[in-house]
Amino acid sequence: MSGIWRHCRPTLKFSARSLGVTRIGKEGILNPHLFDLTGEVAIVTGGNSGIGKGIAAGLAGAGCSIVIASRNLEKSGAAAQELEQDFGVKTLCIQLDVKDPESIERMPDQVMGELGRIDILVNNAGMNVRKLPQDFSVDEWDRIIDTNLRSVFLCSQAVHPVMKETGGKIINIGSLTSIVGSGRTSPYAASKAGVLQLTRSLAVAWAPDNIQVNAILPGYISTPLTVQARRDFPGLDRHVLERTPAGRWGTPEDFAGPAVFLASKASDFVTGDFLVVDGGYTQGLFLIPVT
Repeated sequence: MSGIWRHCRPTLKFSARSLGVTRIGKEGILNPHLFDLTGEVAIVTGGNSGIGKGIAAGLAGAGCSIVIASRNLEKSGAAAQELEQDFGVKTLCIQLDVKDPESIERMPDQVMGELGRIDILVNNAGMNVRKLPQDFSVDEWDRIIDTNLRSVFLCSQAVHPVMKETGGKIINIGSLTSIVGSGRTSPYAASKAGVLQLTRSLAVAWAPDNIQVNAILPGYISTPLTVQARRDFPGLDRHVLERTPAGRWGTPEDFAGPAVFLASKASDFVTGDFLVVDGGYTQGLFLIPVT
């Protein structure tokens, strides 16, 4: 059998140079430049707290200048100061209302005027309302869809002319409800499912422009937005801990690595896809104890 395999197996050959590898040693293959974002500029909508802040910190740790785009400039300024102190990167705070198309239209010129480039866009800003479908008003539906879905399209559309010239990365923040239903957050689930399909569509449309568009789908993450959910549903915390193989809630810091991967050269051949960050929550119908 070994002789047959020897004659049939592919004869693909790779070298360290062809893979861009800078060192091969006992630790294996390492190319630190694949994840280096030095000199690049990232816009993170809603980047002053929660998952957005965790992503901003991850990108800053890779050397990226960070633009925090949010409605609350005071809160954004405090977050930017932390990034400057912790990572020594340039930061910029701009006031952005993702429900306002004119505010979004101004965003690229503001960033280009101050930092001269836009390499990465993280569409993170979002909102949620929890109630049964029959109890939602039309206004609530519109606010959730406009904040979570329409804004992703408009922000991506706004930076496209800049990214078309140099290439770029767009990371959209979806949710587990992008791929599963949710009885008490139907507008939110619809918006996040839309984010996933929009991600795929933009990836196909803009691949010729060397723009990669991908999504991150968070599971149950401990953020200010989930504090109220724990209050509304007393059994939620126990459910998450028992259902999640990792045995804990996620944290904003858990998004640093995935974001750097999707923002860097390491993901140049990855587009239109999504990465679930949920500690294994969605990988089984129920959790059987292994110890």
